[in-house]
Amino acid sequence: MLHQITLAATLAAAILPSCVSAGPLSSPKRGLVFTPNSTTRGDDQIWFQKPSSLTWYYNYKAAPDDVYAKISQSELEFVPMLWGTPKTVQDTSFVTEIKKQIKDGRNITNILSFNEPDAPYSWGGSNMDVQTAAEVWVRNIEPLREMGLRVGLPACTGASTGINWTRNFVKACNDRISQGGLAKNCSFDFITLHWYGGFEGLASHMGQYSAEFPGTPMWITEYNFADQSLVDTQAFYNISAEYFDRLPEVERYSLFGAFRSDVSNVGPNAAMLNNAGELTDIGAWYLGRQGTGVLPTSKKSGASVPPQVSAALLVAFGLLALVC
Repeated sequence: MLHQITLAATLAAAILPSCVSAGPLSSPKRGLVFTPNSTTRGDDQIWFQKPSSLTWYYNYKAAPDDVYAKISQSELEFVPMLWGTPKTVQDTSFVTEIKKQIKDGRNITNILSFNEPDAPYSWGGSNMDVQTAAEVWVRNIEPLREMGLRVGLPACTGASTGINWTRNFVKACNDRISQGGLAKNCSFDFITLHWYGGFEGLASHMGQYSAEFPGTPMWITEYNFADQSLVDTQAFYNISAEYFDRLPEVERYSLFGAFRSDVSNVGPNAAMLNNAGELTDIGAWYLGRQGTGVLPTSKKSGASVPPQVSAALLVAFGLLALVC
């Protein structure tokens, strides 16, 4: 067995660098989780320079940031989000804001709802119980759907609590309607998922939601392989992007990593920029460009060399063919 692994490592070491550097082709499904850093706002322009495979983006807010406010929807679609509970559950300012943007000429067609409501604020979640979420939904989301906009289910965490929260939310929302709610029905057009583990877990997580809501399109609006080696992070990116592009039920996806390595909260190798604000291989691939060879942790350009052991594991699990 040791001899087989050593042989696999030797073969993979020869093959993997050329395979990984190619990256997947650009995709019309690909979008951006816009997460600007207040100290490096010059990086904001990187994501919208040509060439770029990005077709849409969101920023966890109801309106686009000023720096992108003049970009048309046909050039790059902005998708508003109702992040969590407004000032009060009766607050309908989100609906008002979306209607204003539409009146001003922004062609909004899709809406994202609550961000990780099953997680506490300290983890970046919107920390909502299902009853409150249902009340906010019928006042702010359903009216927009009745206008013809497409809306997504809340994006829960990848933990087991996520799908349970979603299931309970749908029931609570339907109960709210049956008790004389403010909308005609409690409905949605696509599922929204987050994931920060390995590929096998990602595929399983998607399968759970497909079984729970059969036939419903999916958006994977946050995903990455957090706190892993560079080669494993790159392999995960390539495998998952190929998987998303191949599955017709996946409408859109957005990699969480549009920031510098030194401020990354998902590990340095998951970032799309190095410490100097240069595109890493993953960053360049995601924009539909050739790899840069820039190490995420560097402050200047430099080539990356994948470890042989990680390459051997890719071969052992039969994943190298997917990468190539």
